[in-house]
Formats: sequence, C-alpha cells, structure tokens
Amino acid sequence: MTKVKICGLRRVEDINAVNSALPDYIGFVFAPSRRRLDERAAAMLKERLDRRIRAVGVFADQEIGTISGLYRNGVIDMAQLHGGEDAGYIAKLKGRCDCPVIKAVGIGDTLPPLPEGPEYLLFDTLSAERGGTGRVFDWSIIQDIAGRPYFLAGGLTPDNVSGAIKKLAPFCVDVSGGVETGGIKDAGRIHEFVRTVRGRGSCVKSGAGKLGI
Repeated sequence: MTKVKICGLRRVEDINAVNSALPDYIGFVFAPSRRRLDERAAAMLKERLDRRIRAVGVFADQEIGTISGLYRNGVIDMAQLHGGEDAGYIAKLKGRCDCPVIKAVGIGDTLPPLPEGPEYLLFDTLSAERGGTGRVFDWSIIQDIAGRPYFLAGGLTPDNVSGAIKKLAPFCVDVSGGVETGGIKDAGRIHEFVRTVRGRGSCVKSGAGKLGI
C-alpha cells in the first residue's frame, strides 16, 4: 500500500486535520521557506500529533547538531534533506543519532546520480526553490527505478495522485500545496488526498536557498 505524507504543517488546525485523516507521515519545515517553523512551534504541534503519524523534519544544508537535537528531543522522527548534503554528511548525522533519512533528488530532463546513504529518496521537480513549486516532472524518468524505496513529490493533488500511483507505485506520495486553498492547509483536500491514495490499494515496487516546500 502506497503511504501518504502531508508536508508543511504550521497550525493547530493542520494537526487536527491530519489526526482525523491519518496519513502515515507529516512534515515540519525548518529550512528557509514560507512554511518554516521554529523548534518551539514544531514541538507544540508534535505534542498534539496522533502517535500513529511520524513527523519528518525538512532541512537544507543545516547544522547536523540542529537535526540531531530535534530528533533526540522527539520533535521529529525522520529527517528530509533538500540541500547539497552528501554521503559524508549523512554518515555524520547517523553517527550523532539513529534518525532515518530521506534525501531529496531534483528531477529535470534526466535522472541525476542517486545519493548513497539515505533510507529513502524523494523525487521532486528540479527548481531553484528546491521543492514546493506545484509543478509535475516527467514521471517516465524514474519509472524504471527499482530496489530503492522513494517518496514522490512535485505537483501532486487529489486529482492526479491516482495516476501517479498507477504509473510508478512509489513507496509514499508527498503533498503540500496540493492540499491547500489560498496557501493554507485545507482539511477537506487533505481527507480527499488520503482517501484517494488508500482507495487504490496499490502495491509498492520493490547552499540552502529558500524552499517552496
């Protein structure tokens, strides 16, 4: 079954919506972004989050100590890296804590070299914003990838996610702007997105600029 991640949560109302819809993951953005949170705000929201949902922290070229501290303090359960973090950075992070890592890979016209070290990859549309553009990339570029579980992002909505799962069967689909109305998370669209994914019953294949995430 393809899993679901709702990214860019900022408000108590967002937490209430996901606690009702029960996606598998949610995202708190700590990198420069219009959706950025500080640790105090994220900790307050995590306290309210249903324990069945795992919280992912989104970062870009940030201090390893920042990530490991958030993990040790229970604010995040996983780290999602959107900067130039390489295998050495990931190894150092894992040396500090056992935080699972998702590494974002921007997709343009071709498939770039895939990083080593993370538990998961995340494929998103290549952009200066490093995510959150609301644009879909050419899914056929990653269609033949096998053996590495990945999150699929980039312009997903309740309307197109079913087609994405049918074509790619990703480990997880990741959405932020696609479940917003006027830049604010929309509880109805969150529920619709989760219902659409779960209704398919699909099987799984086996320097920090401002983020749009």
